[in-house]
Amino acid sequence: MKNRSKTNWFDFIQRCLVVFLRLVIVLGILLELLEALWMNAAIAIGILLLTFVPTHFANRIRVKIPPESEVMTVAFIFASLFLGEIRDYYIRFWWWDIALHTTSGGLLGILGLLLVYVLNETPRVDLHMRPGFVAFFAFCFALATGAIWEVFEFSMDQFFGMNMQKPMLGDPSGLTDTMIDLIVDALGALVVSIAGYLYLKHGNESIIDRGIQRFIERNPRLFAGDDAPR
Repeated sequence: MKNRSKTNWFDFIQRCLVVFLRLVIVLGILLELLEALWMNAAIAIGILLLTFVPTHFANRIRVKIPPESEVMTVAFIFASLFLGEIRDYYIRFWWWDIALHTTSGGLLGILGLLLVYVLNETPRVDLHMRPGFVAFFAFCFALATGAIWEVFEFSMDQFFGMNMQKPMLGDPSGLTDTMIDLIVDALGALVVSIAGYLYLKHGNESIIDRGIQRFIERNPRLFAGDDAPR
């Protein structure tokens, strides 16, 4: 009972963090409107709406996202798009882009690991994959998604005159920025993939292990047999 109360309190704090981040974005929108920066205000509104997309999508497919996953997703959107693009953190801090790409590689690796883990452990799906393949898929999933994002950045810069690829000193083409982004994406994904492999192979306790267990606890129907109620 005590552990349950502690968990509920922890979930409440995390939901408050999500609300706080969204309120900061709303404040940013108001400031942009007061300064008549209409384009920035429109982008910030789009970013605010984007923070609701993961939860809305999860509700549509009847999957419950653990509060810590929602916090990480909203925080990443806030840091990358609101602080990075609207507040120019990519320009103010040279390491901001590198840190976020490393984080995104890890988060995407966790998502890829979780997707295959769910398929592997769902009785209704006759699929049994070795830990090595699950980890390899998580790594490839994260790196492929990172590559697609780089294509998106290139397209936005070429067709809409934006500056999503940040040209570095001595390389105005943005190629160095793209390669560094992909490298740190790969590093973040590699760390998560190795941790996931060790958990699946040896049952080592880790943050990923706890995250997977939280997801299972909140979505028991995904891991129930065909005779279980849906």
